[in-house]
Amino acid sequence: MDAITLKGGEQAVLLLHGLQSSPAELQPIAKRLQQAGYSVHAPHIKGYGYTHGDTPRSVTPWHDWHARALNEFRELKRQYVSVAVGGLCIGATLALSIAAELEDEVSALTLLSTTLWYDGWGIPWYRSLRYIGYYSPFRYVYSYREREPFGLKNKQLRKWIAREMSHKDSTIVGASKLNLPAIQEAERMIASVKKSLHKVSAPTIIIHAEEDEIASPRNARYVAENIGSKVVKIVMLHNSYHMITVDNDREEVANATIEFFSEVLEA
Repeated sequence: MDAITLKGGEQAVLLLHGLQSSPAELQPIAKRLQQAGYSVHAPHIKGYGYTHGDTPRSVTPWHDWHARALNEFRELKRQYVSVAVGGLCIGATLALSIAAELEDEVSALTLLSTTLWYDGWGIPWYRSLRYIGYYSPFRYVYSYREREPFGLKNKQLRKWIAREMSHKDSTIVGASKLNLPAIQEAERMIASVKKSLHKVSAPTIIIHAEEDEIASPRNARYVAENIGSKVVKIVMLHNSYHMITVDNDREEVANATIEFFSEVLEA
């Protein structure tokens, strides 16, 4: 999917999609933010996201993802009074990466299903074998196939995604397969972000599902305890899995983000 750009008021929000995914997963919250008066931009980041025809060799180093997100932020900053940043999954990690560099230039952060460890209940035991694949030619052959529940507690939506993935290489919840080069670069970025969390100063809301099957609530707690921001709020969801922007609690995700932005941006 192409970038989402929704014109609103003088305050902008940059939204970053997840690894090997697209802005489609951010569409519900993007529309709600626009309705609340914000201008919203959710770019598709080449080499990080997924486009039909991409291969494992299409993946670029995480520093390139960081640079591209930084450029998107600076372009918005030239046009708007303030720019907040949000991200889903590894997109939240990427948001933290640029917020650590930009510090108080970022007006606010919304971190959705932040992933610093792949430690959720749905992670298969054999995922630990990825370290063997990282440093062998096997890395360009093997891909981790997405499987149920696809980050979704909503059974009806899950069934639809399962049908879509049976004949498509990507859906609104991302690519049907995650390749090893992408996962390796994500973990390199994660390691860097953990070391730079103290540099993040923007007011931050952390929204996470109690039953996240990819990244446990430990991820949210770790960010809250180690981030440099003086204003930090945690919202735990009780009726979603990992893909909280499209799952059962998507309205609560949007409402909590809008309420928090309203509080900190008008203070």
